[in-house]
Amino acid sequence: MKHDTYADAYLAGILGSARTVAIVGASLKDNRPSHWVTGFLLGKGYHVYPVNPLHAGERILGQLIYSWLSDIPEPIDLVDVFRRSDQLASVVEEVLRLPDLPQAIWGQLGVRDDAAAARAEAAGIKVVMDRALVTEYPLVYEMSHPHAAHHGRGLSAA
Repeated sequence: MKHDTYADAYLAGILGSARTVAIVGASLKDNRPSHWVTGFLLGKGYHVYPVNPLHAGERILGQLIYSWLSDIPEPIDLVDVFRRSDQLASVVEEVLRLPDLPQAIWGQLGVRDDAAAARAEAAGIKVVMDRALVTEYPLVYEMSHPHAAHHGRGLSAA
């Protein structure tokens, strides 16, 4: 799959079907995007699992921080990556070792590695890169309320 653009329906489908989210590269600092996204997703009812081996055992917004994805006690639907692009391949390799693969891996703004994405996609995992999850979240509302005003963004076919 090319990763220069994504159909709205593709993004909405990922966000709308996920219930458990791992935040890889989660930060204790409340001025960091990973911290904000953790709070946002918690507020939307997701089960959120922060992952950061430097802070394992500590808590972010009440959520226990795990060292590795494999430490999380339930299957993950979406892995949200807040790491540098050169570290995405190692995150994908960690994901591929999980007994239950997630539905998707989401690389936040600035996170892109096409070769790593191809490995995940070959295993049946959807991939989004270089996109802000919170910015795309309104698509979930639009998907579940088809007659709502789209404010210039309609859902396009996948």
